[in-house]
Amino acid sequence: MSDGISKATALHEMSATELIAGYKAKTFSPSEAFEDVLSHIATWEPHLHALYAFDPDTGRAVAKESTARWAKGAPVGPLDGVPTTVKENIATKGHAIPLGTAAMPLVPSPVDAPPAARLREAGAVIFSKTTMPDYGMLSSGVSSFHALTRNPWDLSQNPGGSSAGAGAAAAAGYGPLHLGTDIGGSVRLPAGWCGLATLKPSLGRVPIDPPFVGRCAGPMTRSIDDTALMMSVLSLPDARDGMSLPPADIAWTSLDGFAPKGVRIGLTLDVDFGLPLDNEVRETVRAAAKAFEAAGATVVEVPWVMNGDHLRGLDAFWRARAWDDISKLSPEAQAKILPFIFEWAKGGSQLSGGDVVRGFNCTMAIRANAAKAFADLDYMLSPVAPIVSYAAELPAPTNDSKHPLDHIGYTVPWNMAENPAASINAGYSAKGFPIGLQIAGRRFDDHGVLKMAKFFESIRGPQKPWPKVPT
Repeated sequence: MSDGISKATALHEMSATELIAGYKAKTFSPSEAFEDVLSHIATWEPHLHALYAFDPDTGRAVAKESTARWAKGAPVGPLDGVPTTVKENIATKGHAIPLGTAAMPLVPSPVDAPPAARLREAGAVIFSKTTMPDYGMLSSGVSSFHALTRNPWDLSQNPGGSSAGAGAAAAAGYGPLHLGTDIGGSVRLPAGWCGLATLKPSLGRVPIDPPFVGRCAGPMTRSIDDTALMMSVLSLPDARDGMSLPPADIAWTSLDGFAPKGVRIGLTLDVDFGLPLDNEVRETVRAAAKAFEAAGATVVEVPWVMNGDHLRGLDAFWRARAWDDISKLSPEAQAKILPFIFEWAKGGSQLSGGDVVRGFNCTMAIRANAAKAFADLDYMLSPVAPIVSYAAELPAPTNDSKHPLDHIGYTVPWNMAENPAASINAGYSAKGFPIGLQIAGRRFDDHGVLKMAKFFESIRGPQKPWPKVPT
């Protein structure tokens, strides 16, 4: 194969940038690539259950159209012919949005939501949605609607969530590009536990519909180059999102040549709330910080930008918000909700208006702390999650509906503060399970965060092979 693509690399293992190079060189076609992805999915999916609304026939038709365009040397966009999945809660025309729960009526969406529309316009071969837990309020592959989604690195372990299916699909090689959403860590947590690269962008950088405080859509891929390529498409404007940022001329895919010499980096390891930090995670993140320091960055340990009161406040606000939705359902529909989520949300019925307002106001306190931290820093490093992994069957690491958020203390502040934050694999546990590093930057410095992540990707050393299908 040309353009530096190894003959030994199967098409389903190739990055989006490698596929595009192969299409351009006419080494292989989008149809050939898609068929290889489908064959690979057939071997993995019975083990993972990562997909929803799987539609290979439509995918074949779109890939065939792309093949004809590439034969003429006339691709429609930068993702033309690249196999892509979209998280279940991002509307795609003609597909229902169950939100991971059996309680939702299955009504087909009339139009694509902005991120799906941008991917389709760029030529992506959208062939499936991916699974999520009930209402997206779990960092887990457990759902009352979907089958249990498992982690391909170890089928006994959880992929994380709420972009559970996207994380599992990316790690297993269901094509290179996967789209998730994140309101408290939902692309970064599964990325960390599945060994992926991702970006939770600045709020509004990627237009979404419906928008909400802290809610972002972001890429989930195997490489920072593919994450940047997706961002070049996803960040295009859409008037439906009243919280979107003004269009910006960002050279998303120009990442090489960056060096952190002189960059000021804050490092946070242990925090005084939530689950305690596993030592393997601590040492992996500390080693990453030392690598940046060796490259010329100034690294200083700094206090975290949120505390336990903030997390409890956010929990109260989200419970009340969830209960407002659930309380409107019939008893029959309520009975279909995952019991863990129902019990968690029902706690919102006991909160006063003052409790809820104080909970929401924690958002502003976190935002103020983040702004203060970045007055003296360029970037911040931390774990993505405090633990290496947890059992696939659990809805949350604590398995306690009174304390379901004790693992999101590293990820959720950047949603509330609106800062960009990437997850990239930084190493492995003694058992070979991936461990994620989080890199956060100032508001709107999405490109800088990607350059930091790309630099780390270049120096982090050899990576373990991606998981293989169980025999």
